[in-house]
Amino acid sequence: MRRTTRFPVNGVNPLWKMYQTVSFWKVVKNFIVIQIARYTPFLSWKNWLYRTFLRMEVGDQTAVALMVMMDIMFPEYIKIGKNCVIGYNTTILAHEYLIDEYRLGEVVIEDRVLIGANSTILPGVVIGEGAVVAAGTLVHKDVPSGSFVGGNPMRIIRESV
Repeated sequence: MRRTTRFPVNGVNPLWKMYQTVSFWKVVKNFIVIQIARYTPFLSWKNWLYRTFLRMEVGDQTAVALMVMMDIMFPEYIKIGKNCVIGYNTTILAHEYLIDEYRLGEVVIEDRVLIGANSTILPGVVIGEGAVVAAGTLVHKDVPSGSFVGGNPMRIIRESV
């Protein structure tokens, strides 16, 4: 099981109570900052936006490609190490809303990680140092350091690269 904190709700699904769990204005601000960052061609500007306005931890020389979608509600739960590459159109989620509960979990991407284009990272996972995530992968559990993973659902292709 991923490292998430569960918050049960009664009655309707938690999306109907979304602004009881996170401020509307925080979501608006995060949406604007994330949209600007998605199209910004300068990597240092993107990292500055993430660190300054979203309170994310982003390591030096990390490259976040065009159209990457960070979690709009809880980006502060995302930690990215040094010298990482996050591929085009990747989605990194720190929350998930289900029928009877919502969950929050930190996403930790350690140093020198490569995440291929169009991947999705779910809340509560750790991607170990030097790991490679193939394009289009659904990362639903921890990725060991130095390994090569891919697929949907994700599986380990090679233990260390």
